[in-house]
Amino acid sequence: MTNPVPLEYYLDQIKFHADAHRAKQVAAYHKAQRPYLGVPNPILNDLTKAWRKELDVSGRVALADALWRTNIHESRVAASKLLTQARIRPDEAVWSLLQSWLPEFDAWAIADHACTAVQKRLIADPNRLDQVAEWTVSDHMWTKRAALVSTLPWTKQNHPKPDDLERRDRILQWAAGYVPDRDWFIQKAIAWWLRELSKHDPERVIVFLDRHGDEMKPFARKEAGKYLRG
Repeated sequence: MTNPVPLEYYLDQIKFHADAHRAKQVAAYHKAQRPYLGVPNPILNDLTKAWRKELDVSGRVALADALWRTNIHESRVAASKLLTQARIRPDEAVWSLLQSWLPEFDAWAIADHACTAVQKRLIADPNRLDQVAEWTVSDHMWTKRAALVSTLPWTKQNHPKPDDLERRDRILQWAAGYVPDRDWFIQKAIAWWLRELSKHDPERVIVFLDRHGDEMKPFARKEAGKYLRG
């Protein structure tokens, strides 16, 4: 059953912790043109954790959608946190809502929080990588970047199954296709994926850098190899 409590009930809980001075600092840092309240992430964590306990899946989806539509920085972060949960059944509505946000990504913090929620849904159903593959050819930089940030779980497995190794190689192919893109955020995402993978599968990172490292921006190449020996 969809949550019957009005948006204002939840929005007021966020606004209660607003800090005007901090809001100015956060706005200057993120630069995206939207309202900022200056509410720290730990508070948003506590609020959304409580809301998840109060709401069923349809209620969480409805609230996340409403919070996102406010365009307030902290509300969008809270919307993402509300949907960041490993076990959600059924989760088709969650997956659909998360995808609908992609074209509106315009700053790294909100995008990364939303991508963390996407990660949970991809682990729940890896077949969704077929849809993520479509993001890699988007004209929208943040959507392209999301394909790598959302698939970071495939960098972290110490003992991946054969299917996960295939997925790892597939995502590395996406990263290789991104190398000619000179956008800083894209290069940073490539480096991030490789750096995390190097902790668990250095051989694949070494092969990637041997093939593509010279084409990457120097800062990205350096970061990608940060944990490699030699």
